[in-house]
Amino acid sequence: MRFITRDVDYAIRSLIFMCRALREKDKRIITVDNIVSEEKLPRVFLRRILQKLADKRILLSYKGKSGGFSFRIQPSKISFADIIKVFQGKIDLTNCFLKEKTCPNVSTCNVRKKIKTINAHVTRDLEKITIQGLSKKR
Repeated sequence: MRFITRDVDYAIRSLIFMCRALREKDKRIITVDNIVSEEKLPRVFLRRILQKLADKRILLSYKGKSGGFSFRIQPSKISFADIIKVFQGKIDLTNCFLKEKTCPNVSTCNVRKKIKTINAHVTRDLEKITIQGLSKKR
């Protein structure tokens, strides 16, 4: 099971870069090329990822020669869980399937009940992790 997809990884890395650029260089609009050159991410995926974040109203998108992306929401208000939800949907470790059909024991399964508790803890912890917090150099 892969918990964090490539899209989430690239999105988080890009947002951390943008947050640092905002703080260190007071740079409001970041281009895809800025991120690609510094983070070594593939341009073809990155543009689509950042556009999706703009569509979900996390970033603002600017077109044209001096275009790029900036934060619509403050980095201190964007959680790791928010980004996972954008690209992977609801955080759910309890999605039980048996040969692509929902398990007939889904409502009575003790394993599922335990995993739902773990899921709630994981979700709460991921909601506490912010882009601003991740952008601080250690």
